[in-house]
This record gives sequence, C-alpha cells and structure tokens, in this order.
Amino acid sequence: MPVNINSEIGPLRSVLVHEPGPELLAVTPDTREDYLYDDIIHVETAQTEHRRLVAVLERFATVHYVRDLLAETVATIEARHLIIREAMDILQSAPIAKDLNDLPPEDVVRVLIEGREETPGPLARTLNETGYALPPVPNLFFTRDTAMGLGKHVMIGSMRYGTRWTEELIMKTLFAHHPALANAGILYDGSVERRVNYTLEGGDVHPLRPDLLMIGFSERSSPAAIDELVSLVFGNTAFTNIIVVVMPKENTAIHLDMIFTQIDREQCVIHAPHFIGAERLSILHWSKGDATMREMPNVFTALEQCGMRIDPIVCGGKKRIMQEREQWASGCNFFAIRPGLAVSYARNHETLREMESSGYRVVASTSFLEGQERIEDDERAVITIDGSELVRGGGGPRCMSCPIEREDVW
Repeated sequence: MPVNINSEIGPLRSVLVHEPGPELLAVTPDTREDYLYDDIIHVETAQTEHRRLVAVLERFATVHYVRDLLAETVATIEARHLIIREAMDILQSAPIAKDLNDLPPEDVVRVLIEGREETPGPLARTLNETGYALPPVPNLFFTRDTAMGLGKHVMIGSMRYGTRWTEELIMKTLFAHHPALANAGILYDGSVERRVNYTLEGGDVHPLRPDLLMIGFSERSSPAAIDELVSLVFGNTAFTNIIVVVMPKENTAIHLDMIFTQIDREQCVIHAPHFIGAERLSILHWSKGDATMREMPNVFTALEQCGMRIDPIVCGGKKRIMQEREQWASGCNFFAIRPGLAVSYARNHETLREMESSGYRVVASTSFLEGQERIEDDERAVITIDGSELVRGGGGPRCMSCPIEREDVW
C-alpha cells in the first residue's frame, strides 16, 4: 500500500505533482479573481520553474504526474464512469458526458484539466467573448490543496471556492482507482460535500507525527469540516492530539502552510507576527476523548504539551517589512524532502539568511543538479528554485507537492 504519511519531514519516497499548462491561459485580467489569482502567470516560464522543482524531487523520490496517472485511470470503465457520474451531478451536460465517455483517455484528461469552451452564439461571436461549459482548473498544480495523506488514509479536500470542484473529482478518482496511490481508504471525501459551511483544504492539514495533527482554521477551512475530520481521524487513525491554529481572515494567509512549515524534527519556519508576540494567533489543543478544546498560550507550548519541542526560524528575518514581503512570496512555504533538507524559492533572501544562521547550507538547484555541489546524507540544507512566475499563483513548494509515501521517522 503506497500511501504512508505520518509526518511532514519523513524521507520522501513518492510524490504527486501537476505541471502547469494551457489551463492557465484561462486566467485573464477579467477572470483572475474568479480563478483565485492576484496576477497572471507566464505559462512557459512557470513550466520551466516547475520542471526544476520536479528535477530536484526526482533525485530523492518517484515523481508521479497527475496527467499520466489520470490517463491510465480513466482508461478503465469503472473509473471513467465514476468521474463522469459525479461531474454530471454538478454540471448536468449530456453533450459533455457523451464526449467524456467516448473520447480516448488522453483527450478525457485534456478536457477535465483544460476545460471545454462553450459554442458561442451570435452575440458572443460578435463581441468575441468566450465562456466555458466545463471550467478549466488553473490551480491544479497546487496538488496539496485537494489531496492529503493521513497515515495510510487519504483526505480529499472540499474546496472553499466552486471554481475548483473539478480538482476534487480528479484527485478522488486517482486515489480511489490508481494502484500507485493505493491507500486504506478515503477518510474524508470533500468531492461529495455539498453543505456550504463544510470546506477543508490540504494546505491547512499538517501531520506532524503519527499521533499529532496540526490544522489551520483558515478562510478556506471551516470549523464544521474540521470537527468532522477530527472525528474521523480519532475514530480511524492513530492520531490522538490535534492542534488548531485560528488563522487570520486575510489573503496573505489563506492556508496554514503559508505561515508555518516543519523542516526538521525540532525546527519550523514561521511568519513571526502570527506566532510570537502580542499579535500571535489563538492556539487550541484537542485530545482524543476530551469533549472540549483547551486554549494554549502559543503554538510552541501546545507542541511541548504533546511531547514535541520545536524551534522557529523566522521568515524574512528581523525587520517587519521584510517579514511581510517574504511571507507574501511564500517564504514560509518549505517542502521537506527529509529531516533537515527542504526546497524553497530562491527569491526570499532574508529567510535564506536566517536558514544559514540556523545551520543550513543554501544550495542553488542548478548547482545541485549539475553536480557542482553535493549534499551529504546527514547535512542540513535548503535547495532553492527560481519561482518568479510560480509564486504569482499564491503558493510555494509545499503547495505544489502532494507526498504519497514517506519513511516513518517517529
């Protein structure tokens, strides 16, 4: 059973990614807010940057692509019928259902990811306007948002915004049917969630240890959905302690992994104003068997109560303006390949200086991939990638990497 995720830092063995593609062309100045973008991404540059990330990951783990696995999956009748049936529960379009049923697997994947444009009528042709009968999914390259391993189980996100509903179906189909993603079952299935106050996204869900789960109550993940996930986790997994971070309702921190990521057994990268000092966020601790949560002084005390000492490295360094600038540029969003080895954007210079001060060697991905610099097995290091375009999507390496299997470290 490939899926095994009991931490954020265990040595990576396999990971699921999606290279951004033509679906991003649907994001225009007029549509960018509908697609949850602050800016427009240059597709070819983003692809180059993403390929560099993947090249780094391939040095340590097996990398699976959403497009490849989905084409293999919808080649089977059962999986294709599943995704068509559940898509039509929302879309209700007989022509699209027929196409999805009749097209070869690669074309089915293209339609699901890149969308299907409407046939324009006379007015639309006159105005040169276009719309989508089936919307594209320009956020799909953030694979962690819509799927998350929890032990040997999987969580499928219930996305806060309707423009991402196709992503839920794609991930559910993959984890329900592809042998490379075999698991003990979908613990939380957001693809079938229709209640408006039940939303839950993977960027807010951090398994820190087999018994310890951290969750962000953010603008994207609601209390009702978190309550349901915790009930399922307590009843079906080894998790016995939940730490909830009560997030600010602001677009700089849409997920917990935009302000906190773990990179080693005793180290994390944080946006300091949210965790240290007078502006720190509320932290709640929920133990299995307790009817209520306890409010904690801060996240570090909460973790110590669970037997995990963890020290912070501050994103952006000591100056508030740099903390805010680099947090906005996903400076907290590290992806750990193993304890003490992580991937980050190269652009966040003050954060990387803080990493160096904490004993990490900063290695450019180009130097690493070309063999100019070697990273020892027990060395603490950060491998940096260019991200001038990827970062415009509002996420970093953790968002773009959905780990399938990690070795256990606890």
